[in-house]
Amino acid sequence: MKRLRLAVAFAVMVGLAAPQASLAQQAQMPMPPIQGTLLSMSAEGKVEGRPDMATINLGVQTEAQTAQAAVQANAQRMTALLAALRRAGIAERDIQTSNVSVNPQQQYRENRPPIVTGYQANNTVTAKIRAIDTVGRVIDATVAAGGNTVNGVYFSYQNPDAQMDAARRNAIQEARRRAEIYASALNMHVARVVAVQEGGGYSPPVPMMMARGLASADAAPTPVEPGQIETTATVSVTFELR
Repeated sequence: MKRLRLAVAFAVMVGLAAPQASLAQQAQMPMPPIQGTLLSMSAEGKVEGRPDMATINLGVQTEAQTAQAAVQANAQRMTALLAALRRAGIAERDIQTSNVSVNPQQQYRENRPPIVTGYQANNTVTAKIRAIDTVGRVIDATVAAGGNTVNGVYFSYQNPDAQMDAARRNAIQEARRRAEIYASALNMHVARVVAVQEGGGYSPPVPMMMARGLASADAAPTPVEPGQIETTATVSVTFELR
């Protein structure tokens, strides 16, 4: 009976080990041996597209004789500016405070210590505008509500991966095209791809600088043109030529 139990146990262990060994062999299957010439090729793929999101940095700057008065005046106008952003359709999650500061204003005198003439308060927010055609109207609305600083507009994509994937495909196609040229010159052909490595890519936000004070929204609507963004991806591909 003991021998039978041992035999059964051994059979079960072998049965359990066999699939694991089979999986290990499958996982460690070697690549087919290189039979031709290796060619390493680096290529860059680019794609252009119209951005669909703008990020603006704007706010309120106030001055007063005391720090408290400057802050209070700033808070009132900033509250109105934030309300204007919300009325323009900007979601809460797309509004973020980027700077709050209070600084003394000093008058410098020759050979004498400077004197404080007042205080300046600044409060700025960064807002993402997902309806890109409304950027100019949003800026005008915030100025009408009391905003007087716009520090810049940056254009980007809400889904940058789609553009990056297109650039990757273009990079692979370019690498293949070049490999075909080399293979033809050598009276060979591209047999297969041995390895692919991505060298990085970028789709930088495009700035539109507007660093200036704004005092009135009575002028014509603020013109804002998003233009085009170029997205780039680079790859290194090793081909086998035969």
